[in-house]
Amino acid sequence: MRGRGVKRGAWWSGRAGSDRGSATVWVVVALASIGVIFGGVLAMGRAVEARHRAGGAADLAALAAADHWAEGRVDACALAGRVARAQGARIARCAVRGEVSDVTATAGAGVFAAQVRARAGPAGPAGPAGPTGPTGPTGPEARAPEPATPGRR
Repeated sequence: MRGRGVKRGAWWSGRAGSDRGSATVWVVVALASIGVIFGGVLAMGRAVEARHRAGGAADLAALAAADHWAEGRVDACALAGRVARAQGARIARCAVRGEVSDVTATAGAGVFAAQVRARAGPAGPAGPAGPTGPTGPTGPEARAPEPATPGRR
């Protein structure tokens, strides 16, 4: 019965536990891993790009709406919408109260959508107590620190 059975060619040494061809498997695994990592980096880049686009559009749209507040809310928000569309985004929300505008812009689509809120208006006091300097609050509410008493704990 010689000649029957498995024919052994030059490509198979016949040894049990041979590692012949394992480099091909390792190359395929490495290439698949690199492909997955590259796809993740591309997806993250797309999400960051959408976030930056939405942020820039929200800032510019809020400035445009605040600049045209005297024309009324409808006209100011319409201008904000045109500015956002020019930046590749869309307005999700626009509110104008007095000289202050509050705009939310959306950019991207699907899981890569980003929404950013921006406000614009005239500069005003930092808070109810007034502006603060490098050493703290100024005005009547500022108090001098109590002097340290030697020997007291």
